Amino acid sequence: MAYEITVDMDACEGIFACLVRDDRFAEAEDGLVTLPGGERTEGILSATFDDDQREAAEQAAAACPTDAIEVSDA
Repeated sequence: MAYEITVDMDACEGIFACLVRDDRFAEAEDGLVTLPGGERTEGILSATFDDDQREAAEQAAAACPTDAIEVSDA
């Protein structure tokens, strides 16, 4: 089942606890997080996936100390 990862870029502080849990998260040029295929608009980064890595995404969201990451059904 497809799911969406959204990141509140205003809340993201570039701590990168997410990178350890899900290797799709990476450091962007601005020092914050990015995702492959992600779209960044109005302070929100979002990307939709249809793979078997949802658990990793949920672990990344749970590890975020600023609660900037959400995982939901697409």
